[in-house]
Amino acid sequence: MNSMNNMNSNSTSREMKQRLSNMKTEVANSMNISLSQGYNGDISARDAGRIGGQMVKRMIEFAEKNMNGGMNNMMN
Repeated sequence: MNSMNNMNSNSTSREMKQRLSNMKTEVANSMNISLSQGYNGDISARDAGRIGGQMVKRMIEFAEKNMNGGMNNMMN
Protein backbone atom coordinates (compact mmCIF):
# COMPACT_ATOMS: atom_id res chain seq x y z
CA MET A 1 0.00 0.00 0.00
CA ASN A 2 2.78 2.43 0.89
CA SER A 3 4.63 1.84 -2.38
CA MET A 4 1.40 2.54 -4.27
CA ASN A 5 1.04 5.88 -2.47
CA ASN A 6 4.66 6.72 -3.37
CA MET A 7 3.99 5.92 -7.04
CA ASN A 8 0.91 8.16 -7.07
CA SER A 9 2.80 10.89 -5.24
CA ASN A 10 5.71 10.70 -7.69
CA SER A 11 3.44 10.91 -10.74
CA THR A 12 1.54 13.83 -9.18
CA SER A 13 4.82 15.57 -8.40
CA ARG A 14 6.05 15.10 -11.98
CA GLU A 15 2.74 16.40 -13.32
CA MET A 16 2.89 19.50 -11.12
CA LYS A 17 6.50 20.19 -12.12
CA GLN A 18 5.47 19.96 -15.77
CA ARG A 19 2.51 22.30 -15.23
CA LEU A 20 4.73 24.86 -13.48
CA SER A 21 7.29 24.60 -16.26
CA ASN A 22 4.56 25.15 -18.85
CA MET A 23 3.26 28.16 -16.91
CA LYS A 24 6.77 29.60 -16.67
CA THR A 25 7.22 29.27 -20.44
CA GLU A 26 3.79 30.79 -21.10
CA VAL A 27 4.48 33.76 -18.80
CA ALA A 28 7.94 34.33 -20.26
CA ASN A 29 6.58 34.22 -23.80
CA SER A 30 3.85 36.73 -22.91
CA MET A 31 6.61 39.08 -21.66
CA ASN A 32 8.81 38.49 -24.73
CA ILE A 33 11.49 36.85 -22.59
CA SER A 34 13.24 33.93 -24.27
CA LEU A 35 13.77 30.82 -22.18
CA SER A 36 15.72 27.80 -23.27
CA GLN A 37 14.98 24.23 -22.27
CA GLY A 38 16.73 23.49 -18.99
CA TYR A 39 19.18 26.01 -17.55
CA ASN A 40 18.30 29.71 -17.85
CA GLY A 41 20.97 31.31 -15.69
CA ASP A 42 21.76 33.75 -18.45
CA ILE A 43 18.56 35.78 -18.04
CA SER A 44 18.66 38.86 -15.84
CA ALA A 45 17.54 38.73 -12.22
CA ARG A 46 14.94 41.34 -13.11
CA ASP A 47 13.42 39.16 -15.84
CA ALA A 48 13.50 36.08 -13.59
CA GLY A 49 11.71 38.09 -10.90
CA ARG A 50 9.11 39.34 -13.35
CA ILE A 51 8.40 35.79 -14.51
CA GLY A 52 8.17 34.47 -10.96
CA GLY A 53 6.00 37.36 -9.85
CA GLN A 54 3.52 36.79 -12.65
CA MET A 55 3.44 33.07 -11.89
CA VAL A 56 2.60 33.78 -8.24
CA LYS A 57 -0.05 36.30 -9.29
CA ARG A 58 -1.71 33.73 -11.56
CA MET A 59 -1.59 31.02 -8.89
CA ILE A 60 -3.20 33.35 -6.34
CA GLU A 61 -5.92 34.33 -8.83
CA PHE A 62 -6.56 30.64 -9.53
CA ALA A 63 -6.78 29.80 -5.83
CA GLU A 64 -9.10 32.74 -5.08
CA LYS A 65 -11.36 31.82 -7.98
CA ASN A 66 -11.59 28.21 -6.86
CA MET A 67 -12.03 29.06 -3.19
CA ASN A 68 -14.88 31.47 -3.97
CA GLY A 69 -16.55 28.85 -6.13
CA GLY A 70 -16.39 26.39 -3.27
CA MET A 71 -17.80 28.91 -0.80
CA ASN A 72 -20.65 29.77 -3.17
CA ASN A 73 -21.52 26.09 -3.50
CA MET A 74 -21.53 25.71 0.28
CA MET A 75 -23.94 28.65 0.68
CA ASN A 76 -26.54 27.24 -1.75
